[in-house]
Amino acid sequence: MTGALPAVAAAIIVQDRKLLLVQRRVPEGSLSWQFPAGAVEPGETFEQAAVRETAEEAGLTVQVVKVLGERVQPNTARLMGYVACDVISGEAYVADADELADIVWATPDKFVDYVPYGFAPAVQDYLAVTLA
Repeated sequence: MTGALPAVAAAIIVQDRKLLLVQRRVPEGSLSWQFPAGAVEPGETFEQAAVRETAEEAGLTVQVVKVLGERVQPNTARLMGYVACDVISGEAYVADADELADIVWATPDKFVDYVPYGFAPAVQDYLAVTLA
């Protein structure tokens, strides 16, 4: 991993044809609503970080389906890994009130309301198939 800032893992979680989005208490650049996500800790993989961050932020136990891809996020210039996950147990809630203001299960027709600039191409492709 290069650069001063650690890479970030994002969990892409679809349940009942809805996508889990969390609202950051402090926006990161233009990002306010986004996926449960956080810095990859030393020795961690994108998959491990996505599972851990989902538990810490949204109170859900998830399992990795697959890594969708990675890219440098255009708004934050950080390396992002996008990890598709399925819910194993729990109900989503704001588990980390210091970091999150709100949480929502968004239907596809509302994605643009929460994330007007769209998702990473690998995520868009996954959602197109998963929500078809």
